[in-house]
Amino acid sequence: MTDNRAGRYEIIKGGDKVFFPKPLPPDPPFVIDDECNDLLAKANRAIAKLDGITSVLPNPELFITMFVRKESLISSQIEGTVASLDGVLEFEADIKPRDEVKELKDVVNYIKALDYGLSVVKERAITVELIKEMHALLLANVRGSEKTPGEFKRAQNYIVRRDGLHEKIVFTPPPPDAIPDLMKGLVAYINQEDKLPHLIRIALIHAQFETIHPFRDGNGRMGRALITLYLVSKGLIEKPLLYLSFYLKRFRSEYYDVLMSVRNDGDWEKWAKFFIEGVIQVSEEASSTAKEIIELKTELTEAIYQSDIQSKLSLKLLDTLFLYPKTKISYLAAKMNVSSETIRKLIKEFETLGIVVVSDDKERYKTYSFERYLKIIRGGTEIEEGGF
Repeated sequence: MTDNRAGRYEIIKGGDKVFFPKPLPPDPPFVIDDECNDLLAKANRAIAKLDGITSVLPNPELFITMFVRKESLISSQIEGTVASLDGVLEFEADIKPRDEVKELKDVVNYIKALDYGLSVVKERAITVELIKEMHALLLANVRGSEKTPGEFKRAQNYIVRRDGLHEKIVFTPPPPDAIPDLMKGLVAYINQEDKLPHLIRIALIHAQFETIHPFRDGNGRMGRALITLYLVSKGLIEKPLLYLSFYLKRFRSEYYDVLMSVRNDGDWEKWAKFFIEGVIQVSEEASSTAKEIIELKTELTEAIYQSDIQSKLSLKLLDTLFLYPKTKISYLAAKMNVSSETIRKLIKEFETLGIVVVSDDKERYKTYSFERYLKIIRGGTEIEEGGF
């Protein structure tokens, strides 16, 4: 048996060398040195700037919806889902998607799970039951649906890494019989208060969840969703526009290695600094994205006012395109509750103004793309091979 401040490895019946994490907070206590203090200060400034920018968004719910989609896609990509943002948007708009439907359903389920969790934490605390409910939504009728969605694992699972054509077990989480107590302890820590800053606490919580690995499948996505739920529930962010999946995808190898340094060496401080650096980067990127979106919305609104189509309906169509930037006439008509002919005339004018372009003119019904907006939000969603 090997032991450190994060937990211990044990050989259990059957020969597996499994890791049993110790309860949070760490003992000996977490050390906040000058470097960590500097990172916390930068992160708090970056979050405040993001909150400030999003507070002046003309319609924040339009952009929150797209950020949730983007997070859902990137988080799913980390675990190997092969889907694109355009594919997700086409699927939602009932357009034949460029990606496999089974891949897109993984992303759509994540959107449903995250939306549900965010709605719940506005009213009540994060609980074991909420995490299970979200997991059930995540795996409903997709790959992994045979692995007891919404229930803790009943068989041992493993974390593997691919080496060419081969897979190697690099970490064995706690066995099934240990999971209920470990998750009860983790949720208790989530809902208690201590002297550690919230950004450090959620760094510890995320690492602990991924170490416990309570479900047969979907642990990575659930662990990343938990970050957002915590930040919103504790009031660290006003709107759910801060997501770490982009950062963790970009530095996935280091992400894995630093998590292992917690398990092998008890190095919570190294992990927390990596995590907080991610908060800084994604906050700054989200602020930049929000600023670009505000500028685009302002420019296009002014263009509509200066045109011959200035009307409440044309402004409503612009808002709708920010929600559904890959679309078709019938879909817009249904969403806006107006006739297809009315939308067809307006869209023609939007084409003239350069707001939309025809993305597919081969089918019986044209499809349209709000390309200037898509260019802003596609960043980080490119399909890559591999995952955790």
